[in-house]
Amino acid sequence: MEDSINENDIKHYLKAHPDFFESHAHLLAELFLPSPHGKGTISLAERQQIAQRDKIRVLESRFTELILTAEENEATANKVHELSLGLLFAKDVAALHTHLVAFLASHFQLPNAQLKLWVNESHAADDLFIDAEDSLKNWAKDLSQPYCGTLPTMDIAGWFTESPASLAVIPMRYQEVTFGLMAIPSEQRSRFYAGMGTLFLNRIGELVSASLARYII
Repeated sequence: MEDSINENDIKHYLKAHPDFFESHAHLLAELFLPSPHGKGTISLAERQQIAQRDKIRVLESRFTELILTAEENEATANKVHELSLGLLFAKDVAALHTHLVAFLASHFQLPNAQLKLWVNESHAADDLFIDAEDSLKNWAKDLSQPYCGTLPTMDIAGWFTESPASLAVIPMRYQEVTFGLMAIPSEQRSRFYAGMGTLFLNRIGELVSASLARYII
């Protein structure tokens, strides 16, 4: 008895014979498939056209997303450049701190950023220079990149009047010396999250760290 033909046999046959419909072109007009839009049937040729249009729409959507991302990245890069100029011309730590906090609030809509530096012999403890616990110093030292997510440690919670929905914490580090942290809070949980890209946060951290280093290291 001849074996019955199943769907896989047909699929494999058509894949192995890509010229099948060239030899049987009339089938393109005779074969009808369910419409992807849910009403009636359409020919195989029409179904292929719909599938092709759908692919084009997906590609157009992805291309648009790439353009928007490129534009956003360019805008962010310009902001970071402007920030760096302000840091460069700051006359002292206090002026640098004021410019940094104001810039993040006005250009990135991130108010209430906190910059905390470890107190040393030449700076008394105040709102900017803190006598940090060793646990916080060690945590900051171990950061290889900015931390993004919810509050990572209660040592940082006290820096804010209200607990942020999310935040980025950037180590202040220059030539392997970690001397503080910058914490940027957000009311949006989706603003900073684990696994997000940190390219610009890294750049900002490097700029601020290098600008501070000339005063405190």
